[in-house]
Amino acid sequence: MKDHYGRKINYMRISITDLCNLRCVYCMPEEGVKKHPHQKNMSFEEIIDLIKAGVSLGVDKIRLTGGEPLVRHGIVDLVKQIGDIAGIKDLTMTTNGILLTKYAKELKAAGLNRVNISLDTFDAEKFHQITRWGHIEDVLSGIEAAKAVGMKPIKINTVLIKGFNDNEIETFVNYTKDEDVFVRFIELMPLGESSGFAENQYLSNNEVLKRMPQLTPVLDANKTGPAEYYQLPGAKGRVGLINPISKHFCSECNRIRITTDGKIKPCLHSDYEIDIIAHRKKGESYQQILLQAINEKPEKHHINDHEKQVLRNMNEIGG
Repeated sequence: MKDHYGRKINYMRISITDLCNLRCVYCMPEEGVKKHPHQKNMSFEEIIDLIKAGVSLGVDKIRLTGGEPLVRHGIVDLVKQIGDIAGIKDLTMTTNGILLTKYAKELKAAGLNRVNISLDTFDAEKFHQITRWGHIEDVLSGIEAAKAVGMKPIKINTVLIKGFNDNEIETFVNYTKDEDVFVRFIELMPLGESSGFAENQYLSNNEVLKRMPQLTPVLDANKTGPAEYYQLPGAKGRVGLINPISKHFCSECNRIRITTDGKIKPCLHSDYEIDIIAHRKKGESYQQILLQAINEKPEKHHINDHEKQVLRNMNEIGG
């Protein structure tokens, strides 16, 4: 399944809830979000039907996101239903890790291959500050729980924030020496709640290479995502750089995103959305709706061109 620019679209990211048990300052307002009426969110049945339609068109990678996906009731059953769909090669989840100690074993048994865990600092006080009320011990326990059940590779997603965690770049990179994990630095993106925040605290990922010149590129013939990977000499893990601001990797984009309330975003950095529910009411099939979304993927985003910033918060879009 290819778009107008020859990109193979085989990756679907689905936000199954916009609720979260943290309040990260660049993601959600401090008071949280108003809970949507149940009927406005996609049901598990609708999610499964949408995924099956995607698989019939060539999608073979599914990522569940949020908000925090583990706060949605019935998450293990949803993972099991998705895992039973023939044709899916990779079923993953992005989580803050808080509830992984509770769910890791069940999720692995249900068919979840691996997890990306959001972690912006190793400092307990700073963690509480950036999440507004979280405890880092819960995340570290979650990482260990994921390791224990064999989820590989575990990827740590770290949003690089000037004046907050740039003094921990070396700590995060050195974490990969003895731990078989991928630490991935992600440039701060001006989306929703973070638009004003990002203006003053954005820092290019080039800073990572300046601070750690001993990192050497890792060549991977099977590379499918936007991360550029590096490694310290003799390290067990890897360091990834995801550069949506300083570099365009739009030519490699292979994904579409589904919001909690049933909208398809062909591009993360655009407010343009396709309303799945509205199109279904017109009698269109999920396949037709997905094909429209793929056909309308833009060639590239214009976030560097001072285009109007995306209004939705990241918890609504799916991180």
